Amino acid sequence: MALTDEAMDKIKAMILAGELAPGSRLPKEDVLAAQLGLSRNSLREAVRALTALRILVSRQGDGTYVSSLEPHLLLGTLSFAADVSHGRAALQLLQVRRLLEPQATGLAASALRPRDLKELRDILDRCRSADTVEDFVAHDIAFHLRIVEAVGNPVLSMLLQVLSTRTQRVRIVRGSRTRDALESAHRDHEEILRALRARDALLAVSAATVHITAVEQWLATSCVDGVLRPADV
Repeated sequence: MALTDEAMDKIKAMILAGELAPGSRLPKEDVLAAQLGLSRNSLREAVRALTALRILVSRQGDGTYVSSLEPHLLLGTLSFAADVSHGRAALQLLQVRRLLEPQATGLAASALRPRDLKELRDILDRCRSADTVEDFVAHDIAFHLRIVEAVGNPVLSMLLQVLSTRTQRVRIVRGSRTRDALESAHRDHEEILRALRARDALLAVSAATVHITAVEQWLATSCVDGVLRPADV
């Protein structure tokens, strides 16, 4: 692994130095291995690892390229970490979400168009009629994501998706008193939409903060030595 890490560092150093620009093709394997003083096996492992991180992109029959390196693309690789987070780690992610999402919701108050507000209304109607936790979570994600997308910052959108993934949200809802959790979420969603319709940024920030804080507080009280208590449904 140490040799692979060294190889990864050398390729990243070339990217940082501008020797490999975004979108550029890597030299042939034997050439690059000789240039970096690496074995071809170490180079292959490094390329595979950097491809998994979306720093490199493999094109069948055409070689390996440096990706666009856009932040929102690279942030997507963190989703797995959020998916497997439990206990205190999940709580820490939620705390960061609370710092970012309410402000994004406030910014969206002036950016959402009438048709966007109608779309949000439709999403909440579908959310209210959801038959399963999974369906509820899907609409919940769509509601919050649509609001954040109105801000027009793809990095922010991706970061907030990473901070609260579908897997994590399903786990939280199932771990709470499901019926109470869903009713509380529906009320909070309506308050957020009401604030957005009124173009009231401060009220939108407040409503989103209340919504996320309620989940955070439940998760905080459910953590014992970094582990969630068994579901209480």
